[in-house]
Amino acid sequence: MDQAHGTAGSQQADTAPFLPTLIGIGAATAAAHIGNNFTTYLVGGLMDRFGFTPFAMGAWNMAETLSYAAAMFLVAPRARGLDARVLAMLASALVIAAQAGSALTGAYALLFAGRIGTGLGFGLMNSALNLAAGRTGNPARWISLGIAVQTLLYTGIAVFVPLIGRDHGAAGMFLALAGVSVLFGLCALLLPGGRGAVDAVAAGPTRIGADGWRVLAAMALFAFGSLAIWPFIERTAHAIGVPATQFGLYQSAAVLASAVGNAGLAMVIGRLPRAWPLAAALGVCALMCGLLTTVGSAAAFGAAFVAFMVSWFLTYPLLIRLAYAQASGERLAVMTSGTWLLAQSLGSLAAGAMAQGFGAYTLIGPVGGVICALAIFAAMPVAIRLDREGALNSPRT
Repeated sequence: MDQAHGTAGSQQADTAPFLPTLIGIGAATAAAHIGNNFTTYLVGGLMDRFGFTPFAMGAWNMAETLSYAAAMFLVAPRARGLDARVLAMLASALVIAAQAGSALTGAYALLFAGRIGTGLGFGLMNSALNLAAGRTGNPARWISLGIAVQTLLYTGIAVFVPLIGRDHGAAGMFLALAGVSVLFGLCALLLPGGRGAVDAVAAGPTRIGADGWRVLAAMALFAFGSLAIWPFIERTAHAIGVPATQFGLYQSAAVLASAVGNAGLAMVIGRLPRAWPLAAALGVCALMCGLLTTVGSAAAFGAAFVAFMVSWFLTYPLLIRLAYAQASGERLAVMTSGTWLLAQSLGSLAAGAMAQGFGAYTLIGPVGGVICALAIFAAMPVAIRLDREGALNSPRT
């Protein structure tokens, strides 16, 4: 089995100090994904408060995710020469200012500008996370651990955000998320710092290569398909009689289960092959995506939602693991995360248009599930080749 750590060609051992690195990477992961996990509550709150249409809110969400992707693509070719802690500080300042500013307005144009600000901040923070993980010597393990910490933190946040929304409206949720970003930003200062190797920085960006493009294609299909419904997931639950507070409890249970799943994955990921675990996780995620908008009871929705989130959070490190195994290493990992946000942006816009055109969210889940499943065919050639190479290079007993 492949036991390589770090980016391709690196023999660096994983010597990062455990507790500070866990806090830093966990906080950075949580800070970078606040929008992905909690913008759905803002969408519902703003639609209820100001009467914005589904298409308008799909575009609003797309502004955040497109900006997120743009920040990561801007960082990617410069990745080896940047310091993760500096990026994290800049990211936190942008997000805090944009979230707090959005609490003060009900004008769509200003709220739209705020999403651009948060998106840029989230993208810089996710870039900082990928760079820091890539310099630990065992990126996939630390990303899995970071997701486990993130999901544990989100267990509580998912309960309190809808309660704040109920009592204080969208403005209260904006301010609460700004406060959370302050805390996570401070903890992210414990990220492994420094820049890439001097000779690697001087050499400039490494070619992506055919396998790198396959990884990017797999991430695009996975994200477009599985996350098209995400900005409207709370609205989907609402349509079958699930109130926002109950949805928050479902999300809390889902992120707690995801934390357990990713903690377990972190323990074994170095010994797992790349192909079948990724195919299995993608397949489950695609199936659950289809069920999210087609089940008719609260219990069935809750079960599908938990399984969807667990499988999604397992798929992400398994997929980005393929990026770190390429010669382009850190650059490709940042680009892969950027591709995720670009694809989600387009998926959100398509989902908003579909919901408005058909007057319901029902078709979004099955269509997204089929697209998500196509990622298996894009990723498998890369995963199978890496497994074969790992088998050839492993010591014989």
